[in-house]
Amino acid sequence: MTTDTQHLGSPDLPGSPGPDSRPCGYPEGVALPGLATSRRGLLRGAALGGLSLSVGGAVVSQAPIAAAAETSAIVVVSLRGGSDGLSMVVPHGDQAYYDARPNTGVAADRLLMKDAMFGFHPSMSALQGLWDAGSLAAVHAAGLPVANRSHFSAMEEIEDADPGSAARVGWLNRLLGTDALTSPLQGLSVGGRPLAMVGPEPTMTVGDVNGVKVSGASSLSNSDPRFGSLRQAWKGSVPGRAAMRDGMSAALTAASDFQAVKDVSTTATFPNSSLGRALAIVSRTVRADVGSSVFTVDSGNWDMHTDIGSSSSGWMVNNARDLAASIAAFFTDLGDAASRVTLVTISEFGRRVAENANRGFDHGWGNVMLVAGAGVRGGQYHGSWPGLATGVNADLSVTTDYRSVLAEVVAARTAASTATVFPGFRRESVGVMTGQ
Repeated sequence: MTTDTQHLGSPDLPGSPGPDSRPCGYPEGVALPGLATSRRGLLRGAALGGLSLSVGGAVVSQAPIAAAAETSAIVVVSLRGGSDGLSMVVPHGDQAYYDARPNTGVAADRLLMKDAMFGFHPSMSALQGLWDAGSLAAVHAAGLPVANRSHFSAMEEIEDADPGSAARVGWLNRLLGTDALTSPLQGLSVGGRPLAMVGPEPTMTVGDVNGVKVSGASSLSNSDPRFGSLRQAWKGSVPGRAAMRDGMSAALTAASDFQAVKDVSTTATFPNSSLGRALAIVSRTVRADVGSSVFTVDSGNWDMHTDIGSSSSGWMVNNARDLAASIAAFFTDLGDAASRVTLVTISEFGRRVAENANRGFDHGWGNVMLVAGAGVRGGQYHGSWPGLATGVNADLSVTTDYRSVLAEVVAARTAASTATVFPGFRRESVGVMTGQ
């Protein structure tokens, strides 16, 4: 049997059982919640909550949307390693950008989707259609309210989104807890479970669409003797173990229900990358309509300290092209379902303004967030531009707290209270979502 894992070294919750404590018959790929969890939490976690699908280095996680918007889906794409937002969405209208990057700056005449200040990296042309359709926007100078240049610390702070709290609960897990149990698969992860999904609402993990299985069973249906007998065993009375019984029964149901994803095929051409394969699974899951509603996809590595490359080849070109092509293929593949899906990108921090001696960029602060899909006020750039300095330690200052962007998406696409999802935080208007 397998156990749930954490991406980039984030430890699991204390008290969660290890491999030797997994009951016989628990579906592979399903994370068994801690036994101290409430009966409701156990049922939610085993039945709906964190199914994880592993595709290469990408991770996809889902959390729930409240009943008023239960058919909507939020996809959070995390660019692990600290992406250089100044290369992805170039502030060509700020001369300090070119002064600080004499060897790595992207020429203004090569940029796409330009206005007087910003333009997309030329390798991101796959996003042009979404931009022209008003379904893609960018929020620049976004990030943590105080600079944090440690990958793991900043990642934890971003995904916890509750500064000062001693509770180890991610913002997606809090979102998961705002809704009543309506689907066994509202929380879904592909690969290791990210910190954003950690908390009292447990999750499930699988390796791929074929990764949810019961040892000894050839199929997850009552037609298979092994699976059928387990369903019957956990359906009956288990003295003193009601929560375990209900959790096990719900987990078996979730594993069975997820098989519908196998029957959905892709119609778009996705990049043959971990990100492309992961977003293909997200699209299949959305269109399978198994009750999944919030996803996260991890993409890396964006830690470009050296050799970022030129504007036509190299590390940044490859990553940016893959990101753009994967997102474009995702929305194409969704078809009519695209009208209920919103995608947002985030990274733990940006990079310094000035290039270093190795033609790369050291850890910085502010960054760009992309928002695409349903409800987006697209075809434009949002946020307040602070201007750039050119010193060796100069940062892109943050003028938009990243939680304001996420909270605006949550408020526009769900019935959840943003005060619950982001405790103690008062969001400011960003204007990237319609009606907000």
